[in-house]
Amino acid sequence: MSDSDVTGPPHLHGSVASRTHDAPGLHSQVLDELGQAICEGRMPAGATFTTEALENKYQVSRSVIRESLRALEAMGMVTSKRRVGNRVLPMSEWNVYDLSVIRWRLAGHGRIAQLRSLTQLRTAIEPEAAKLAASRGALTQASDLMGLAGRLWAAGRSGDQDEFLTLDIQFHSLVMEMSGNEMFTRLNNLVSEVLIGRTNYGLMPQFPHDEALQMHVDVANAIQSGNADAAGASMLGIMTRTIREMGQIWDQNLQHGTTSTA
Repeated sequence: MSDSDVTGPPHLHGSVASRTHDAPGLHSQVLDELGQAICEGRMPAGATFTTEALENKYQVSRSVIRESLRALEAMGMVTSKRRVGNRVLPMSEWNVYDLSVIRWRLAGHGRIAQLRSLTQLRTAIEPEAAKLAASRGALTQASDLMGLAGRLWAAGRSGDQDEFLTLDIQFHSLVMEMSGNEMFTRLNNLVSEVLIGRTNYGLMPQFPHDEALQMHVDVANAIQSGNADAAGASMLGIMTRTIREMGQIWDQNLQHGTTSTA
């Protein structure tokens, strides 16, 4: 199979295609380019390619290519068979919870669909986490949550997106931790990727609506007072509003003819 049989990513600044020897971080660059190409459909499900073709395309050693392919195989994105080569697997086989897969999907034209899926997952989990936090969380944690809610309000009103993002991640991570459910806590990195993705790709308003800010305060108040039902309802309100906001921004992008970026 020749190099032309491989659908590869376009030439980007810092592309590995021009490298003639291995360098620190080269594996990560090759992995990122291959992962994004698969997520964006430039290497569609069912496409086959050889290790040699990738080696020639990216001008890197076979060990770099094999290491990248092993990582993709562990994520369920490709499979390898002797005398057949490597084959791209459909999304149904991917480990869609892997943070690399999430980042690659957020970087592509399907980021809205990815954000919606992740937010729907959060909608199913975070209200329950808030309810559990109200009955299990320590008083010191509840106090910290109240403090975060106040600082989050101030950052939102001032339009400081960087500070708001940092505090929002801390707020939701603490709620998950306070739930006392180790499975929920392990999803903290996933939640962080959602919040980072919304901000980085312009899908977060610079000035969050007062209602959204108030609901964070309501969650903290309910957890501190031990009111599980109120905590769950307020967190569900945050998730519902998030989905609605993303839908509005998506509609605006369609009107302006931009579907891949915000």
